[in-house]
This record gives sequence, structure tokens and C-alpha cells, in this order.
Amino acid sequence: MPDGSPEKPPPSAPLVNLPNIITFGRLCAVPLAFYLVLEHRMDEAFGLFVIAGLSDALDGYLARRYGGNAVGALMDPVADKALLVTMYITLASVGVIPVWLAILVVFRDLLIVGGVVVLAVLGHSVTIRPLYISKLNTVAQILLIGVSLLQGGFGFGIPVLQDVLTWCAAVTTLASGGAYVWNTARGE
Repeated sequence: MPDGSPEKPPPSAPLVNLPNIITFGRLCAVPLAFYLVLEHRMDEAFGLFVIAGLSDALDGYLARRYGGNAVGALMDPVADKALLVTMYITLASVGVIPVWLAILVVFRDLLIVGGVVVLAVLGHSVTIRPLYISKLNTVAQILLIGVSLLQGGFGFGIPVLQDVLTWCAAVTTLASGGAYVWNTARGE
């Protein structure tokens, strides 16, 4: 500043802003997605899943462009995980994806969250950085849900694609969980 006084930090985004409203809406869509799959309304569940994905991209863009806040930064991954885990459990419960895969996906997430909680309680500083394999795992998991809903709702799809995506999701889930455990054990 010309007068030599220190610059004021930029104001943080208000608690209630458009990105947070969109994220909260995505979180509120989780019970609806659960219901739609249980009712075998896969076409509507597919539409909701696509809208959720688009809203995730939109709220991220808006937060980067106009400023986000700590609430949004925390709520966004919670909404994403809540939708993914719910879809895996529900799709497995109606026989669309293998139950063993849903168990694997949920166990991996519980292992990571549980590990963070245990380490924090023990007084260790925990920083989780997204790993490349974890990002690949997220893509595989999302693609499997989308293809499964598309095939279940519209009869459109290639069954072998669903099988390939099932194994891709399984392998990347194992690799991602293992990588987080390995990196944490090594202190990274």
C-alpha cells in the first residue's frame, strides 16, 4: 500500500454462498438417489447422478472463481463421498453391482477416515494429499456407477464394460487404500 500500512487480507466468502448452496443441494440429493435405486428407478437415478456430477463441477468452478470458504472445502468432499458410498451400497443391495465390491469400497473409506481419526487422537499431525491412484480410483468408481445406472435404467450398455469397470474399480480401490496406508506408515 502506498502509505506503508500492511495490506488487509481479502475477506473470506460468506458462509451461505452459491457454491455452498449447490454443495448442500448435492448432499441433500443422497437420500433421493438411495430411494430411486431401491425403487428400481435407475433412469431417474442416472439423471440425478449426472446432475450431481455437473453440480460438483459447477460449485468447484464458482468457489475458485469467486472465493470459497472452509465450510465449502469440507462439505464438498463429504457430499461426494456420501453419494458414492450410498450408490455402492444401494446398487449392491439391489444386485446391480457385486456386494463384495461395495464392501471393499466402504472398507477402504472407513480405513482411511478411521486411520486419520486414530492418528489425530494419538496426537499425530495428519495431512492427506490426493494420490494419483486415488484420483484414478474415483474415476473408475464413478464410471462404474454411471454405466450401471445407464444400463439398468435404459437397457443401454455393454455388459462386458460393466464387468471391466467392476474389476478396474476393485483393483484401484485396493491400490489406493494400500497406497494411503503405506504412505502413512512411512510418515509421508
